[in-house]
Amino acid sequence: MRAVVTLHIDAPPDRVWELVSDITKMGEYSPEVVEAEWIDGATGPALGARYRGHVKRNENWPLLYWTTCKITECVPGEVFEFAVIMGERPVNTWRYEFRATDDGGTDATESFDLGDNLFTKIWRPLGGFLRERRNQRDMLRTLERVKAVAERP
Repeated sequence: MRAVVTLHIDAPPDRVWELVSDITKMGEYSPEVVEAEWIDGATGPALGARYRGHVKRNENWPLLYWTTCKITECVPGEVFEFAVIMGERPVNTWRYEFRATDDGGTDATESFDLGDNLFTKIWRPLGGFLRERRNQRDMLRTLERVKAVAERP
């Protein structure tokens, strides 16, 4: 189960990457992330760094929980990827890619991937497709909020 959205932002890739990879600010952009903090001695984005995110599922549910995330790809101005992990096992991968455009801006792409496994094959037709659509909508909202900050003078 996966989804992808792309949005053009009138700011250079390094600027957009800097905003997205500062996980301590993700609560300002994401409709579901309330806050996030670096853990295990991490102080910023780097391959293998870990953080925990405080998530409010579907914005309105009373369900509020922490997830542990590990950065799995981290190239300034190009890509920021992390996996939500349980123990040391990745269960969901979130990825941001930044492509420079001829006008000096960035095509920013956000995606999530739950993989193809027995759980997702059963869950998707039973209602997981609704979550997939919601994630797609929320990823676009996240990028729109990042865009608003990145394009400020």
